[in-house]
Amino acid sequence: MKDFVFSYPTKVYFGVGAAKGALETELDKVGKNVMLAYGGGSVKKSGIYDELMEVLHKKGKTVYEFSGIMSNPTYAKVQEGAAIAKNNAVDFILAVGGGSVIDCCKVVAAQVKTEEDIWKLEFVDRKLPTDALPMGAVVTVSGTGSEMNSGAVITNEELKLKVGMLGAYNTFAVLDPSYTLTVPFKQVISGAFDTLSHCMETYFGSPLESFISDEINEAVIKNTIKNIRATIADPQDIVPRSELMWTSAMAENGILKIGKVTDFQAHQIEHQLGAYTDCNHGQGLAVIHPVLYRHLYTSAPAKFARFATEVWGVDSNGKTEEQLAAEGVERLADFIKEIGLPTTFREMGITDNSCFKAVADSCNITAGCCKQLTREEILDILNECY
Repeated sequence: MKDFVFSYPTKVYFGVGAAKGALETELDKVGKNVMLAYGGGSVKKSGIYDELMEVLHKKGKTVYEFSGIMSNPTYAKVQEGAAIAKNNAVDFILAVGGGSVIDCCKVVAAQVKTEEDIWKLEFVDRKLPTDALPMGAVVTVSGTGSEMNSGAVITNEELKLKVGMLGAYNTFAVLDPSYTLTVPFKQVISGAFDTLSHCMETYFGSPLESFISDEINEAVIKNTIKNIRATIADPQDIVPRSELMWTSAMAENGILKIGKVTDFQAHQIEHQLGAYTDCNHGQGLAVIHPVLYRHLYTSAPAKFARFATEVWGVDSNGKTEEQLAAEGVERLADFIKEIGLPTTFREMGITDNSCFKAVADSCNITAGCCKQLTREEILDILNECY
């Protein structure tokens, strides 16, 4: 285990009906002007918008709306939100939605507090924002765990880059599993796979030797798998949805990453593919992971073998580490098919692979959990996913 310092700033309100009590408490701590941020019309159709507005008005807040945040938020949208906040002297941002809304607002919150262009600040000057507007999150789609950290994924359409940025932490987050009943079921499952991906990208990070963080991670992975299956069996059952909402948070609240250097190469490939195709994040990860791991497992057979036995229950009797490792990867691939997620890019509607070389050439390459990929190998992976 590597040395670490752990501190966690976000207060979590978890449970059915948690939003009202959370806002009743937290809005007393912020100024009068609140920016309410959300995506499309689902928060209004579901009644969540009215529920939150009732409390905001009860608390005497002046509300400025920032709507239309897309599923892959753009840098232009960040600047639109920052302009609304600056022009109306916003004191607090309340982000309502999934990871895209929350990610966008985290960067908005940081942009408001600096006169510099935050893209230039982070990627040209190589500096991090030091101040941000306070914000909170009401999660309606779990999976990204965005409410639990200061990272955000933003697409710069002009530069054709979809990358991670740093912004604000949420001072509080509301996790009401009943809100996930208001979103399309396919998004619930793809979001849950994003949770699984976060866990695996941490689990296969460095060091490869397993210790307490990895053992906790194995429990979170198994719980996620179990409750994806339970949610598919009964989509209206709030119990497995509650579990999935909390495993999403656990994957990104730092607990699993203590003492680890994470990998996230699958995410880097999917992110950059998203810059060219606007693909669904969870579905893209589902396609990429088994293909990527077929390229990696021979470089870390012991860890992939442990993944097979501890997560998937593969019988180790009479098998080499490499055989176990390979079987674990195929169990993952079989699970993806079982839960109805796509296994190729074409199944996702990506019917043109002409962008793949550009994606590979511009993709961020991580140190790798056990093997650093070349751009040629990333292109091979993309083509194998097609």
